[in-house]
This record gives sequence, structure tokens and C-alpha cells, in this order.
Amino acid sequence: MPTLKSQPTLADFQEYVTELEAERGFSEQTVKDKCLLLGEEVGELFNAVRKVEGLAIDHQSEIGEVNDELADVFIYLCAIANRYNVDLEKAFLAKEAKNKQRT
Repeated sequence: MPTLKSQPTLADFQEYVTELEAERGFSEQTVKDKCLLLGEEVGELFNAVRKVEGLAIDHQSEIGEVNDELADVFIYLCAIANRYNVDLEKAFLAKEAKNKQRT
């Protein structure tokens, strides 16, 4: 099983997800697969938020915890970035530089 440093960087998380997918047999999933799975996880996150906020939920469904669902979303986000060789830290900083130019 892959391990993370005690204070991992965003690049460390992306590398961890690469290793995790290889170990679990998910490295052959396509970007389309990952996007659909990400969408499912976002839906689960929304349900967890609904539960915490006291909104109506399907009591027959198993609703996860917000922190768990956020972690799942993050894993899929890293997986998609990895498939396009996107360094998320650089992408974030570049996008924020663009955003700062907006008025």
C-alpha cells in the first residue's frame, strides 16, 4: 500500500493517487470513467451536506460523512489531473493569477 509523507504536498497526493490506482487495478479507467465517478461522488457529497444541514434526505439511502465524501472527490480530481498530466498546484496558482486580473 502506498504511503504519504507526514506533511504531503499537492504533488505528493497526486503521486499517491497514481500508486493507489495501480495497486487497486483502477489505472486503466478512462477520463470519462473518472469524470462519471467524480459526478457520483459529488452527488454523495451533496447528500451528506443535506444531512448536516437538516434538509430532506432519503432515509433508505446510506448517507456518508462530509469529510469522507470530500476526500473521495479529491481523489477523483487528482486522478483526472494525473491523466492529463496536470500539476494541480501549478494549475491552481496560474488560475488564481488570472482571477486577480479580473475586475
